[in-house]
Amino acid sequence: MKSESMEEHKQSSPKSIRFGVITLSDSKYRDFLESKTTDLSGNLIVDSLKKENELIFYTVIPDSSELLLSTIEDIKERDVDVIVTTGGTGIGIRDVTIETLKPLFEKELNGFGELFRYESYKEIGTGAILSRATAGLYKGTLIISMPGSPNAVKTGLKIISPELGHLVKHMHE
Repeated sequence: MKSESMEEHKQSSPKSIRFGVITLSDSKYRDFLESKTTDLSGNLIVDSLKKENELIFYTVIPDSSELLLSTIEDIKERDVDVIVTTGGTGIGIRDVTIETLKPLFEKELNGFGELFRYESYKEIGTGAILSRATAGLYKGTLIISMPGSPNAVKTGLKIISPELGHLVKHMHE
């Protein structure tokens, strides 16, 4: 059952947002440098969100905390509302996205990770415990971080796409 007040808020929310996408992957970065289009997850995000929103920035970087931080600052200078990352969220030694982003968050949106894991659990079972998807606010920008698999990105997009304008509206109130 949907809330009337939430629906009213959505009606007065921006219909289009400005966004950037960062893929973190050592292997996709090597391909990206050679102009190979192997970043299925990043391209899924771009193609899905740019239907109703404005893509400001897209890049592929290696799994690096320092590079992720500098890329976020670079994108923020371009006045984006939302930055979506994919990759680097696992539990491997090179997976640094969550450890890099969480200290930045002024406010964490726990609901995104919770819903993401719930939806993942319905699809893949207990393997969903490996997911560390998260979202939070950093200096007036919403950062959403999803795993790197195309199926995980589809799950994340299903959750965030209907709420992006609504989230941006509340972020600026």
